[in-house]
Amino acid sequence: KKKNYLFVDGRYSIQANIESGKNFNIKSYDEIINCKLFKNLTLGIDPKIFTKNQIERFFNRYNKTRVIDINLIDKISYKAKLISKPFYSLPKNIVGEDCFSKIRKVSEIIKKKKSNYLFVSAPENVAWLLNIRGFDNPNSPIPNCRLFLTENKRIYLISEKNKINKLIKEKKIKKKDVIEPKDFGKFIDKSKKGKIIIDKNTCSLFFENLLKKKHKILNTNDPIFHLKSVKNKVEIANMIKSHIYDGAALTKFLYWIKKINKNKITELDAQKKLENFRKKNENYLFPSFNTIAGTGKNGAIIHYKATKNSNRLINKKDIFLCDSGGQYKYGTTDVTRTICFSKPKPEIKDIYTRVLKGHIAVANTNLENCFNGKLIDSRARKYLKNIGLDYAHGTGHGVGFFSNVHEGPQSISKYNKVKIIEGMILSNEPGYYKKNKFGIRIENLLYVKKLGKKIMFDNLTMAPIEKDLINFNKLNKNEKRYLFLYHLKVYTVLSNYLSKNERKWLASFI
Repeated sequence: KKKNYLFVDGRYSIQANIESGKNFNIKSYDEIINCKLFKNLTLGIDPKIFTKNQIERFFNRYNKTRVIDINLIDKISYKAKLISKPFYSLPKNIVGEDCFSKIRKVSEIIKKKKSNYLFVSAPENVAWLLNIRGFDNPNSPIPNCRLFLTENKRIYLISEKNKINKLIKEKKIKKKDVIEPKDFGKFIDKSKKGKIIIDKNTCSLFFENLLKKKHKILNTNDPIFHLKSVKNKVEIANMIKSHIYDGAALTKFLYWIKKINKNKITELDAQKKLENFRKKNENYLFPSFNTIAGTGKNGAIIHYKATKNSNRLINKKDIFLCDSGGQYKYGTTDVTRTICFSKPKPEIKDIYTRVLKGHIAVANTNLENCFNGKLIDSRARKYLKNIGLDYAHGTGHGVGFFSNVHEGPQSISKYNKVKIIEGMILSNEPGYYKKNKFGIRIENLLYVKKLGKKIMFDNLTMAPIEKDLINFNKLNKNEKRYLFLYHLKVYTVLSNYLSKNERKWLASFI
């Protein structure tokens, strides 16, 4: 009653102290595991937002937990109006595989696992399986729904019925097989007893408790996560196209902010200008996440979001970090560039160059030897660690196809051991952040392609990397060659989308 704790990971520690430090004791996310900070308490748990695994891992060693049916936060917080726009389908020429083929694949996996059912608790997996999208989320086209799939390929969609009319007309699902969320418990009661696969990382305790009343739970992984992470050739082709559109917009923005703009502009001004460049493309829909546009000390806040209160004027002596992305017809982008406007200090130049060396090391990874995120992550940090520096976030996350900008199960981090295979898409974003001073991050999206018998990374992102922050004396021949070839490709791919002056500026990077 008298102590308030807020647990955050390294991406949010500075931000949490600024925004909530007066009212909360800010603690590292790691410290919540097994609740070493407090003992013998009874902790109220909302079963809809925790999985059984999370409750056991975080709370149950030293404390008791008690399910509370009414979340007290919901009692006091403002509730936004629910969007009632209908879900829509993506055609096969966009996604590369029809939903019936995907359902067959997943049903075969259910049988192999000696199960009768699969409960798909992650909405993005339902979107992939049925090739549908929606309007329920601000930065992602993922529709809010869940799914119950039988070994005999029958699907039951758990969703508000008013969003499903288009899918019923397309005969993707039968009207009688749409279950309103409030009726899901009754549906389970009527279902035939059997074994059911649930995903241990995404199925909430609430749903698990409903399902186990009737079925034997196989607490494992939803196989759709892996299937979805491996993009087919059509999805890759669409992602490449989206990154060309996005690269042209970002390159125009970089040219404008470095060479054209003479006015005093703020972080929010820069953010709006970049958004306007993206909007010029008819295939652009909306941002894939809230743009991070931080100058000077705000750049050190890893997931910074400029507001009227925090908005800073972009000082020519500071470096500026801009992390942004878009949702396009059809693809998802995510890119970070750090730029300067005057001669940088040697310390900043040195650190930026070390971040770049790590970025290049990731892109040039031999995936035969370094076949998972854990092995690759150490390559990214090596040059910073040589001088005792590091960053408090992973080096890369999986990315969805016209979906969530963050997607598992693959990632490049100290802990991820998922094998990286052809068709996967990941970000490559090492960085460094000096509290109250500056932030540096260089991010491209990569996809895994096959060349002969070898698999390797190739860049999706097409935009120049700030050269005025590089100490070229600290790059070896291979690193210089990588930069040359990368910028040559960027120029070749983007030149038709640029003005004469923009092309001339971009050519200076080669």
